[in-house]
Amino acid sequence: MKVENDSHFHLETESAPARSLSEVPLNRWWRIERLEGPHEECNRLLDLGFTPGEEVIVTHAAPLGDPLVIRVRGALLALRKREAAWIFVE
Repeated sequence: MKVENDSHFHLETESAPARSLSEVPLNRWWRIERLEGPHEECNRLLDLGFTPGEEVIVTHAAPLGDPLVIRVRGALLALRKREAAWIFVE
């Protein structure tokens, strides 16, 4: 009797790589890993509360995908998709 290798049914134990906040699905909580982008713009995002370790959720997207509404530290903020692309989450 031939038995197939079932290794493709096992979940990977490594954590998923960081994804850009501009590409994550709506209504799911994420933890900020890092910010990568223009220095002054990333400093502005840090001032708004987008700090590593903080949890965020994308609650709404405009019909064409820009801007995104993001909840961070209890506040709802609208970010352009290009700004959200500088925030990497896991």
